[in-house]
Amino acid sequence: MAKIIFKAFDGTVTEVDGKEGLSIMQIAVNNGVPGIDAECGGAMSCATCHVYIEEDWVDRIAPPKDLEKDMLEFAVEPRDNSRLSCQIKMTEALDGIVLYTPESQY
Repeated sequence: MAKIIFKAFDGTVTEVDGKEGLSIMQIAVNNGVPGIDAECGGAMSCATCHVYIEEDWVDRIAPPKDLEKDMLEFAVEPRDNSRLSCQIKMTEALDGIVLYTPESQY
């Protein structure tokens, strides 16, 4: 199990353990993380699992594919470090990753 740290816009921190192989979105939903609604269930058709990757972690994750980039255009206030958490698989290498949940998802 690896740790994921979610930081909300208001400073609230939620730490959860994630099983390797699951998407970060699945782990967030399973643990009731606020700000990750995942309305499409990971089908990459809603952007309600949008997160901002802490800068120190951006280069440790494979870049988004074209379909994810297209979907991020529908996210509110996308940034260079925006990702859909449904597209990031948890691995031991991501132990301690820090993600920020956008204010627009609350």
